[in-house]
Amino acid sequence: MSYSEFTFQELRDKLSLQLVQDTSLFATLEEVQVSAYLETTLHENVALALNINTEKARSEMIIAPMLIEIRKILNRQISLFSGVEFHMDASLGLTGVCDYLISKSTNQVYINAPAVIIVEAKNENIKAGLPQCIVGCLKTPF
Repeated sequence: MSYSEFTFQELRDKLSLQLVQDTSLFATLEEVQVSAYLETTLHENVALALNINTEKARSEMIIAPMLIEIRKILNRQISLFSGVEFHMDASLGLTGVCDYLISKSTNQVYINAPAVIIVEAKNENIKAGLPQCIVGCLKTPF
């Protein structure tokens, strides 16, 4: 079962989850200055990606440049993976391919813990992507 096949209701019932909505989650974070390169790239790419209107276009033209910028800001002390298989626990159905994954390691050969899975909203629907995000946070395979 792919990560994206889970529903929020299944996860809520199976794992006794509660949804807590906190609008102040990122309120205490300081703003980070991005490079002129990223600003120029996004200025050029965002409208084009939105007009093409495919997940692939948004992924390549918007998300990938932003993740590369994050890696630069963090002095290349993280690794980035795109479209990799990330099988956490096949017995629970936790298998699949991640859109993007960030690992707190400089190793680009294989994924090291801790890792963060980046999930794109499916069909521009944030709520539909929640189960995939939750499943990605359940357990690490390490």
